[in-house]
Amino acid sequence: MIRVSMGTLRVLGMELLENDADPTTAYLQLYEPGRCSQNCGFCSQARDSKSGTENIARGVYPPRETKTVVERLAKAFKHKLLLRACIQTMNYEAMPYDLLYLVKEIRKTSGMPISVSVYPLPEESLRELRRAGVDKIVIPLDAVTEEIFDKVKGAQAGCGYTWQGHLSSLGDAVKVMGKGNVGTHLILGLGETEEEACGRIQMLAYSGIYPALFAYTPIHETSVRMKPPEAGHYRRIQVACHLLANSISFYSRMEFADGKITGYGIAKEYLDAVIESGEPFMTRGCEDCNRPYSTEEPGGVIYNYPKTPTEGEVELIKKQMEQGL
Repeated sequence: MIRVSMGTLRVLGMELLENDADPTTAYLQLYEPGRCSQNCGFCSQARDSKSGTENIARGVYPPRETKTVVERLAKAFKHKLLLRACIQTMNYEAMPYDLLYLVKEIRKTSGMPISVSVYPLPEESLRELRRAGVDKIVIPLDAVTEEIFDKVKGAQAGCGYTWQGHLSSLGDAVKVMGKGNVGTHLILGLGETEEEACGRIQMLAYSGIYPALFAYTPIHETSVRMKPPEAGHYRRIQVACHLLANSISFYSRMEFADGKITGYGIAKEYLDAVIESGEPFMTRGCEDCNRPYSTEEPGGVIYNYPKTPTEGEVELIKKQMEQGL
């Protein structure tokens, strides 16, 4: 069995639901009937969580037969309905074997690009994944700072993960995959300042690691219970991330006051053009990833747009950027 996001099941013709933005990537998760051996405080699948195990953030991932899913993935890729597969993992004893098996099964049927999101693995395991056909490896930091990491997925959370261990594994992944082929996740809204977020994004960019931004999503019966990030906080970091990741500006040029961004280090007319494009506010991640509404509540803030924002949405975004200053 394998877990598959509801949006992906819709594209594969395995589920009926209404949606105004289909995923361009197939979102999958390895199936394990139990819980993760680790205890990240924001995760429904954490060891001590009492929440259901079918969720990743707001996304629902029901289990389906692997053989059927793999066959349909090949057809969807052939007809350009899906452009990439993204495999999410949990931490359990057989995970490396299950992951390698799934990668090889997908590769038997198509040339679909494959991303995997994993906890720190030995360098040889990363090389084995590359040899099997993986082209992007993501090792989620989730937290912007070491202090926050320790609280939500380190020792204070009852996890065996360490900040230095994750940074070291990201470095190993870059060595194995090459710059631009390694990513990480940053969850915003866990207590970081905008200045801290920009400093971390710049460090990642220098290292050849691309960050995907997520809004913290409260999940029932998990240990971390906070509000989703304020819209202005998230928007300002999105703009900074776009500028830093594309070397349009640099952390050393930016200006901050009380931890908030007050200057982006580029001319106003250029900044206005970047904002007007809507590009900074679209989903960031591996190529062809749009993750429709994975952290959004119905009627709430659309943190990451799965397609280019409309003129009206850009106007709303501009107003949001002023919030909290």
